[in-house]
Amino acid sequence: MSTFEYAVLRAVPQVQRGELVNVGVVLYCQDRDFLRALTHVDEARLRMLDGAIDLDALAEALQAVCRTCEGDGPAGATSLGQRFRWLTAPRSTVLQTGQVHAGLTDDPAAELERLVEQLVR
Repeated sequence: MSTFEYAVLRAVPQVQRGELVNVGVVLYCQDRDFLRALTHVDEARLRMLDGAIDLDALAEALQAVCRTCEGDGPAGATSLGQRFRWLTAPRSTVLQTGQVHAGLTDDPAAELERLVEQLVR
């Protein structure tokens, strides 16, 4: 078993209102050299909170998270742990992360799928 950490990715269409919809999970497992994000956007739920939400901008932000996990961009030169900490740092933007939680797994990829199914879909 390996320890992993994860955080839920949240879309916050109007930051001042604080309403959110879970749109993904980012999971880090140091023992397995694993850092990946998996996303799923329920456009109808988001439009209920804000009919004018810029879904293209949200998609770009989510793609940037996934690319950062893969090592693209300025953060790509950092360790997986540093990237995870950077991705989960508090922000006041349309895309935010929840608290970091921990667990144990034998298969980080399967755990990521399970968490997205349970917390996002």
